[in-house]
Amino acid sequence: MTELVVIHVDMDAFYASVEQRDRPQYRNKPVVVGGDPKGRGVVSAASYEARKFGIHSAMPCSQAARLCPNIVFLPVNMEKYKKVSRQIHSIFREYTPIIEPVSIDEAFLEISDGNPIETAKNIKKDILLRTGLTSSVGVSYNKFIAKMASDMRKPDGFTVITPEKARDILPRMSIRKVWGVGEKTERDLNNIGIFTVKDLLEYDREFLLSNWGRRAHELIQLCRGIDYSPVQTEQETKSISEETTLESDTDDLGVLRNCLREFSLAIGRRMTKQALKCRTITLKIRYNDFKYITRSVTLPNPIDSSLLIYERSSEILKDRVPLLKPIRLIGLQVSNLVYPGEPVQISFI
Repeated sequence: MTELVVIHVDMDAFYASVEQRDRPQYRNKPVVVGGDPKGRGVVSAASYEARKFGIHSAMPCSQAARLCPNIVFLPVNMEKYKKVSRQIHSIFREYTPIIEPVSIDEAFLEISDGNPIETAKNIKKDILLRTGLTSSVGVSYNKFIAKMASDMRKPDGFTVITPEKARDILPRMSIRKVWGVGEKTERDLNNIGIFTVKDLLEYDREFLLSNWGRRAHELIQLCRGIDYSPVQTEQETKSISEETTLESDTDDLGVLRNCLREFSLAIGRRMTKQALKCRTITLKIRYNDFKYITRSVTLPNPIDSSLLIYERSSEILKDRVPLLKPIRLIGLQVSNLVYPGEPVQISFI
């Protein structure tokens, strides 16, 4: 795909911005939408004023209160956010039927007719006029680069990246900004001297492929600005998972729990982004002899808390996973998902 046909729209600090819009007294003030700072609640969204203090989603609200004593805490009002999201998506449909919702506040659009740049500007303008909210918009020739573009000038940004511009920007970009590079992958790449896209493209290809296989091929393609994934108009997440092959086989509960903690935070962030809850938690274990087991628990009430996911998965590990031989791979999955609009009471613990 060489034409500029993909638009990525990402609402700016969506939950917090909706609250600041509806409560003028909190505009231009640090605002957190989330749980009780006196309990074990977590940050669901932070305004840009709050982010200046280092506050981010999935952070314990108690920690956010310590970072910014004057911060305003507001409870989640999911019904209101879903209503605004539907309003935004109705604007999208006025311009194209090819829409891939990524979450309640983010979507890819494919524009096959007219001028995509002008279309993107009009969409951004309509969102502001009809909802009073700002968005950051990226326009490019594939989804990965369009997403990168929308992230470049937040908040209230508008960025167009042509193939020529992508070839100039990509080499200087941190490897962490490439899709799919999380903390562990970034750490592994940093350990062999890869910190930027340029570093990866100049690294020995055979070494990368022999150590990371298909994942290395995908990273190399993305670092070259190549992404063939289509804008999918109908897509429903069935599960969210994280897994890792350990650097060395282990039966150390502390090491395994650290993995679960990292997985729970990553999964929790993705669930928060899509306004999802889960009912089922599954632990996957592969031993050093390559035999593997899965152990699951289905909860009476759905949850969306990283802390609760970690606690439940740790219980599975402790009570239901035999450590009679070393483990080489550990994975965590949440499923039986509850989507926005289903009649479930929001609860932050």
